[in-house]
Amino acid sequence: MNNVLLATDSHALQERVHAAADGACITVPATPLSVEPAAFLGQLRGAPLPDIVVLDTTTSRFEALELAAGMDRLFPGTGLILVGIADGTLAMEALRAGVRDVVPPDIPVDHLRTVLARVGEAARARRVPTPVPVGTATPEWVPTIATQGPSRVISVLSPKGGAGKTTVATNLAVGLSQAQPGSTVLIDLDLQFGDVATALGLEPEATLADIVIHGNHVDPIALKTQLTQHASGLLVACAPDSPAAGGAVTPEHVGALIEQLATQFRYVVIDTAAGLGAHTLAALDHTTDPVLLTSMDVPGVRGLRKELDALHDLDLLPDSRKVLLNFADPKAGLSLGDVQATIRTRVDMSLPHTKAAVVAMNMGVPLVNHQPRDAVAKQLRKLQASYLGAVAPGRPSRRKVVS
Repeated sequence: MNNVLLATDSHALQERVHAAADGACITVPATPLSVEPAAFLGQLRGAPLPDIVVLDTTTSRFEALELAAGMDRLFPGTGLILVGIADGTLAMEALRAGVRDVVPPDIPVDHLRTVLARVGEAARARRVPTPVPVGTATPEWVPTIATQGPSRVISVLSPKGGAGKTTVATNLAVGLSQAQPGSTVLIDLDLQFGDVATALGLEPEATLADIVIHGNHVDPIALKTQLTQHASGLLVACAPDSPAAGGAVTPEHVGALIEQLATQFRYVVIDTAAGLGAHTLAALDHTTDPVLLTSMDVPGVRGLRKELDALHDLDLLPDSRKVLLNFADPKAGLSLGDVQATIRTRVDMSLPHTKAAVVAMNMGVPLVNHQPRDAVAKQLRKLQASYLGAVAPGRPSRRKVVS
């Protein structure tokens, strides 16, 4: 059974939809009709997202089409149906807005029941599980949604800047999103100089600072509307647009944001700032899979040794960690053996130095899409594959205080 959210002012239409949905329907007014998905869905008052949204265009055609487009972009797992006279113009506008079907206001109940079943089945194929917020009572008509197992929180770390964290984080996140559509969100946690948006060619309408200022980091529906969507389907919490704006984000905000996203996405990928600042440590409290990165030079390798020691002392270095050596070059004066001897652990993956990665970054295109046969792209695909289908490790305990 599909649960339905209907926006209409027509009592007759309300009766038909309720009958076709076997009572699994909530009705809200169509006048006024908000074009913002968060405001529209806020009328659910904490109930889970509907399987199907039915919008009556007879009184609010323009608003219904704009709302449908926003819903399709932010909530692809929700099927959209418009009620109206299906002239050529409405049909074309509905198609562009991601609507699955347009039905007449006087549609028979049996016919509408068939439409709901078809649209609901199509929506299920695109759906990302979105659980009920903690403390919210689940209405009896809400079907149980099977989860895909515990989420993985993957934080990309480096003791120094310029090691290639953003390249690794963005390409890993895009690859995971393409392999499992709707599964992945990427957080740019370099609050002063984050450039994930640049690396992915994005122009965000809202940033991480905007999310926490309005308290949307604890509201699952409002949070999704503040994320920026990449062409791959990846959703991104972009860094603030200035170092000053980043000051509004606290470590507590970071922890709450990660906790919320981990209930909605299979993979949460975090591009951290260089070093082990308070925000990075807050992220590590929730990280299941640290990815530690260094460039192939003496300062970078020694810095990684110190970072590994610090994380070990803080009980934030699980067995699931991976160590990556970037810009690997046999002519650099260091060997892989030298690096491993210095950091006193093995290197899990080496990424060679290639120009393609720099070009892709400058173009705002993920390397795995721009040059999929490049040596670095191939290694990043291997990194991605190591997380797909694997069982997520347990979450770390809170770090201990080191005197």
